[in-house]
Amino acid sequence: MTIGEFPYAQMHGRFAGCAALQDHPLAVVGVPWDGSVSHRTGARMAPQSIRAASQMLCDATHPVFDISPLPFLGDGGNLRLPNASGLAAARTAMLEQAMPLVRKHHCVFLGGDHAISLAMLRAIHATHGPVALLHFDAHCDTWSDHFGEPSGHGTWTREAIEQGLVSAQHTVQVGLRSAAERGAREYVRDQGGMIYHARDLWGMEGTQLNAVLQAVRERVGQRPIYLTLDIDCLDPAYAPGTGTPEPGGLTTRQVLTWIEGLCELNWVGMDCVEVCPAYDHAELTSLAASSLVWSYLSGQAARLQRRQLGGHGHGSGRQKP
Repeated sequence: MTIGEFPYAQMHGRFAGCAALQDHPLAVVGVPWDGSVSHRTGARMAPQSIRAASQMLCDATHPVFDISPLPFLGDGGNLRLPNASGLAAARTAMLEQAMPLVRKHHCVFLGGDHAISLAMLRAIHATHGPVALLHFDAHCDTWSDHFGEPSGHGTWTREAIEQGLVSAQHTVQVGLRSAAERGAREYVRDQGGMIYHARDLWGMEGTQLNAVLQAVRERVGQRPIYLTLDIDCLDPAYAPGTGTPEPGGLTTRQVLTWIEGLCELNWVGMDCVEVCPAYDHAELTSLAASSLVWSYLSGQAARLQRRQLGGHGHGSGRQKP
């Protein structure tokens, strides 16, 4: 039996009420796996909770981009994953199912724990080669082992760099603040990448982030880039429903500013991970996740619309600089 055969992994409403996935350029796909968490379990329930929270988006027209992603978006349901075969087998199943999706669609994957990102990056790498990486997280995820195991949700960033899936020099981490020895905490910077610890961004809102965003634009250029968003990058006040909450995090406003302000980078995919509905309150975490995913999709829809109009359209609305 696979996880995809259990009731909690079945479809109960599509993201923001979009259509079932067919030839849509944008796709939302669930990855209900949490077999490598180190604290609270339950992230396998997240794809459906994020979809449920997204139903409040109504017509899904974004207030900054002035466009709805729905005409461009299809929901591909959840990947069917082995239930008790371990992380390696789960990643193999993820890769086999993600590859054809990534080749045909611009995908947003709803995790699941953060270990799924390595499989998604393997699929992305097969199509785009080594990509830039924007990584929102409270944790560096660059430990050399996962509590004695070779791989897990705390090692995948190091593995992605070591395996050449991402370019270390074009990797940007945002929101780090957990306890960690220096070798892990500063690993990305030591490899030539950029790190913005949560403390670096405390008190910075809106246009105060412009210089930071410009530095990221200049570093990445038009290299293909993947976004991985661990919901625990947010302070627990904004996202209590996560597996390993860390006080002192980013605000929802800050992360929205990053996503909206960097929408013109050459994005090739996204995942949103570590939502843990069992520990949520009033759906705050699922609502935050659905809004952040929707904002990303809206930015990509605006880019698609401009391409359709030959670069002369106005689908981006009041786009932030």
